[in-house]
Amino acid sequence: MQQGPQLRQRIKEVMVDELMLDDEAAGIDDHTPIFGVDGLGLDSVDALQLVVAIEKHFGLKIDDSEAAKGILESIDTIAKEIEKQAA
Repeated sequence: MQQGPQLRQRIKEVMVDELMLDDEAAGIDDHTPIFGVDGLGLDSVDALQLVVAIEKHFGLKIDDSEAAKGILESIDTIAKEIEKQAA
């Protein structure tokens, strides 16, 4: 399992591919909010697609909607959860 910067880059690539984002993976900061106007601007439909993509590519299951809010804050929070589950 990838970790650190490689994992964060892979998450960005998956997001760009799976969600068909206009942004390039290299242009997304690890701490940029995923949702809202100050971030990538994703919505609830994107959130569902993102959860499916994360499970498919990284094996991380996010079953609890409350936990999902914390996990899906940024690339960094997603990566930390993947690393935590892999440990």
